[in-house]
Amino acid sequence: MKRILLIAALLFNFTGISQVTLLHCGKIIDTKQGKVLSNKTIVVSGSKILRIENGFSSPKELDNVLDLKNKTVLPGLIDMHVHIESETSPSHYLEEFTLNEADVAFNAAEIAKRTLMAGFTTVRDLGGSGVNVSLRNAIAKGKIIGPRIFTAEKAIGTTGGHADPTNGWRKDLMGDPGPAEGVINSPADARKAVRQRYKNGADWIKITATGGVLSVSKNGQNPQFTQEEANEIVKTAREYGMGVAAHAHGIEGMKRAIIAGVTTIEHGSLMDKETATLMKEHGTYLVPTLSAGRYVAKMAKSKGYYPEIIVPKIIEIDAKLRTTFDMVYNEGVNIAFGTDAGVFPHGENAKEFGYMVETGWSEMFSLQSATTTNAKVLDMEEELGQIAAGFIADIIAVDEDPTQNISTMENVVFVMKEGVVYKQLSF
Repeated sequence: MKRILLIAALLFNFTGISQVTLLHCGKIIDTKQGKVLSNKTIVVSGSKILRIENGFSSPKELDNVLDLKNKTVLPGLIDMHVHIESETSPSHYLEEFTLNEADVAFNAAEIAKRTLMAGFTTVRDLGGSGVNVSLRNAIAKGKIIGPRIFTAEKAIGTTGGHADPTNGWRKDLMGDPGPAEGVINSPADARKAVRQRYKNGADWIKITATGGVLSVSKNGQNPQFTQEEANEIVKTAREYGMGVAAHAHGIEGMKRAIIAGVTTIEHGSLMDKETATLMKEHGTYLVPTLSAGRYVAKMAKSKGYYPEIIVPKIIEIDAKLRTTFDMVYNEGVNIAFGTDAGVFPHGENAKEFGYMVETGWSEMFSLQSATTTNAKVLDMEEELGQIAAGFIADIIAVDEDPTQNISTMENVVFVMKEGVVYKQLSF
């Protein structure tokens, strides 16, 4: 078989004959219609899906055949909230002083590969040091293996706010970071910070609309932008063709971000019905990041894992999460799949599906949130999130039907991204 593939590749190079790959699929999740299809062939040429055929089509002489007859096949998954430059550990808060930029880059490259092998062919990186931009570019150019990345580069916060990079530092090290470092204190600062992110290569803007649980500061929910600052961020981002994601736990900061016109609210831990209604009125999506909440609540019980100032915030918010997300489910808020990977170990992103099902969302709804819904949020709904003719050939497979057993998503056995197979077990 390897010799045949080599000959086919040589023929393509010298004669222009394009090799076609046939994927014989026992089941396919039709994410657009919300159905499970049986016994289909996906025809892939180059980086695109040519067509879907009924039954298991016979290959022509140079066609490559992949046998997925005993698998369930889905579009590549999309995670709307990751931090691909870093990963949780007891030493995490020291690493900004001990790791060089090159260390961060090498770590991120390994994390990127791990993420892709877990079936996530596209991610939105919501804040790092800027290595994420170079990582995005290296993956896009085929220099390293990883998911397609849409990055916010460095998150924007306020002085002392959740995205202030010097929180918890000694006073002589704090300095006074400004818009270049993603810290703002006025509408003028807000404009400059957004423009700097654009200059640095960002695809999205991320703001920290409220305090955060894991930042080294006392309040995890207070509003951290004035309405005028939030408005200016969204306005400027739109002028530069970028959407805005808003980290938010507390109600007032959440409301200001929604009114300003952000695309997504991240976490939404303390949301009330009034805020949920406001989200629906504005067409705002909630990215619940249930995985992060579960993980930090567990690790907070391990003494010394987090700085002492953080633990009370974790306990306070964890006590309210179930009530919040029961309400969110009942109110029918728009949901986009996102995990906050990095707050928990990368590669475990698919646990989010199980947590969503536990909350009340159906298996199909959770799968659609990570495919068709997220493709729409990224303005890529004609290219990503479906197995359909003309779409990018991002295709994964699992052993079982996830609409019957959602935990099967935690063991992806086949990964194709843009027509290239990166993971294939012996079937």
